[in-house]
Amino acid sequence: MKAYERLLKYVTFRTPSDENSENTPSSACQFELARFLKNEMEGLNLSDIVLDDMCYLYGKLPATKGYENAPAIGFIAHMDTVSDYCNHDITPVITENFNGVSLTLPAGITLSVHDFPHLGTLKGRTLITSDGSTILGADDKAGIAEILTMIEHLQKDNIPHGTICIAFTPDEEIGMGADHFNIEQFGAKYAYTIDGDTEGEIQYENFNACKADFHIKGFNVHPGSAKDTMINASLVAMEINNALPAMETPRGTEDYEGFYHLVSMSGDVSEASLNYIVRDHDKNLFEAKKNTLRLIEKNMNEKWGKGTVTLTIKDQYKNMSEIIAGCMNLIENAKKACELADIVPLILPIRGGTDGCQLSFKGLPCPNLGTGGHAYHGPYEHITVEGMDMTVAMLVKLVGTFTE
Repeated sequence: MKAYERLLKYVTFRTPSDENSENTPSSACQFELARFLKNEMEGLNLSDIVLDDMCYLYGKLPATKGYENAPAIGFIAHMDTVSDYCNHDITPVITENFNGVSLTLPAGITLSVHDFPHLGTLKGRTLITSDGSTILGADDKAGIAEILTMIEHLQKDNIPHGTICIAFTPDEEIGMGADHFNIEQFGAKYAYTIDGDTEGEIQYENFNACKADFHIKGFNVHPGSAKDTMINASLVAMEINNALPAMETPRGTEDYEGFYHLVSMSGDVSEASLNYIVRDHDKNLFEAKKNTLRLIEKNMNEKWGKGTVTLTIKDQYKNMSEIIAGCMNLIENAKKACELADIVPLILPIRGGTDGCQLSFKGLPCPNLGTGGHAYHGPYEHITVEGMDMTVAMLVKLVGTFTE
């Protein structure tokens, strides 16, 4: 079965995770896809298949005879999607011989080179999108499809390999995918998440990340007699945001540049809140960003009165590069696999995080590889049949590098 055929099946399962839930998985619907995948894994005659009560799915392809001493290598993808643009059924749309210029989807939105300059490189390929009213779900169901298709290739083509360990996780999109991951059950010394973008991407440098929430307590009196008395919480919130570097936002940064991202805000005169995520690849610059937030809190309280502003910072994940630095063979093997599959390797920093960055700090070094997908987390999400095929070919070659 082709990887894209699997993808078309998987995306019909709506699996949005829920950041407001305290359960694992955060949404019961993820179990529906997990059970479907478990049956598919059984059909591929994988061993040690386990679907646990928190929706983590594990399995193994035993080593080829004579290769039992090759290092066990793992592959991981996640089953959940973002909750945005996922409130009704997903309808995949296939466009053959894409013109590389523009494509208007049934819901009326248009994929254009102006917004997505890489589209020109996809000219002539078979494009897979949603109808434009939902996400597609290639993030990360494409990764799941490519892993299982790789397994099928290894079996059908009798390609020698060591033990292959696979796992599909819940709740990656809300930062919880690695929380209950059982490394001992998984069984590999090293692994790769298949959760990136363009085919050939190899990523082992991710952001250091935290959440930062400001709570502002105002003082509300009648506006007619408010002289030197009123503290408008919403205006203080605006002042806080204006104290941040104007260009250090997601729109104004790229590559290794970090940012402050205002995710949400609410408030009135009496009370207001600002909710940020803060990111930087460099550990020292990341700490400097957090110190800037603390300085703003201090200055606001000195200006408006003690207790007016309360800042809460919660660290989320760290840059896995400090772990991967000790096992750069994972990156060299991935580069070699790309070259063997006639793909240009793209060593790029992750402007985000993956399950792999948290797993790396738990003892499972785990860089990230591209799936061939683009424009994740919105209705413009797309992937190509050819990009998925190239990724599968690369994964097959990657397995071979660990038997040399």
